[in-house]
Amino acid sequence: MSKMSELSLAVTELKRCGEALIGISESLAALFSGNEDVQTADQPNAEVSAQVEKPITLEAVRAVLAEKSRAGHTAEVRALLEKHGAAKLSEIDPSEYPALLAEAEVLGNG
Repeated sequence: MSKMSELSLAVTELKRCGEALIGISESLAALFSGNEDVQTADQPNAEVSAQVEKPITLEAVRAVLAEKSRAGHTAEVRALLEKHGAAKLSEIDPSEYPALLAEAEVLGNG
């Protein structure tokens, strides 16, 4: 493999990593924005920490996929569903939700 091919491959992987980080940061921002109401309600910090670790729900994933589909990424959304083992979101194992959500959030960002 030539040096230029290796460099091109490294740049592509770096870009993919960056997109994944953007997806993760957006997920965290969404989680924290959802907890602002909780923090203003004067609840103990321990309860806030427990809510940050809530599992990703079917509804949360569905909302992101619907948004991406409306933005013109329907084919990519279908490909993601198939990649995670199903034709419908409701058929996907909930353990796949974090990865699916992270991949869906970067659709159209690059």
